[in-house]
Amino acid sequence: MKTFGEKLRELREAKDLSLRELARNLGVSAAFLSDVELGRRHPSEAVLKKLARALRVPVEELRKHDTRPPVADLKRRAAADPAFGLALRRVMDKEISSEELLDLVRKKAEEEPAQEEE
Repeated sequence: MKTFGEKLRELREAKDLSLRELARNLGVSAAFLSDVELGRRHPSEAVLKKLARALRVPVEELRKHDTRPPVADLKRRAAADPAFGLALRRVMDKEISSEELLDLVRKKAEEEPAQEEE
């Protein structure tokens, strides 16, 4: 699946809009929009709606490419389970890549059926 930024760039280019032109239409800076396309930043809900309108796509079409976990859920989990918060912090400190995390999840999923059989 494409990232939010990749999808945004694809839609923008399909409409033959330059980065600066779209940014001007949205009332944001071209630097901000470039950061969004590169995955460094994410738009607010208001800007997301403007993007959808400018690109003539449903907001949900854009939202489904936003793979960020809900911050409120992470905060709630970290508050309920301090070890979870510590684990997240260690992931951030070690700069573990998304590929490494996904490999770990896949390995864990493969182990679970074997544990259930025991």
